[in-house]
Amino acid sequence: MSEPILQIINIFFFVFHTILILFNIVGWIVPKWRFANLITLSLTAFSWFILGIWYGWGYCFCVDWHWQVRDLLGYQNLSTSYIHFLILKLGGIDIPVNLVDTWTVIIFLLVFIVSSYLNVIKWLRK
Repeated sequence: MSEPILQIINIFFFVFHTILILFNIVGWIVPKWRFANLITLSLTAFSWFILGIWYGWGYCFCVDWHWQVRDLLGYQNLSTSYIHFLILKLGGIDIPVNLVDTWTVIIFLLVFIVSSYLNVIKWLRK
């Protein structure tokens, strides 16, 4: 695959994955988005906790594919955590990976609980 195409794929993953992460965090706020938010959160949980059994806890297929593209482009991935990578890339801040991972899981679990609760309440009211 040519470098320009790989660069486009790299940018796509960067934008898509960042938007997906933001949607996972705030998608429950908009009532029309709540079910889609629960689906993306569930897919994230499936990747982290089910696929993670075979590929390592916290495995994300989006990160795996993005890292493969970045490897082909010759980039060094300076982090094992995509959120840590985003903080480094977008903010230039080097927070310890363990702290980032801990807060990632805490925020994910809180958002998953809120999204699940709101979706169950909506379902029960119907």
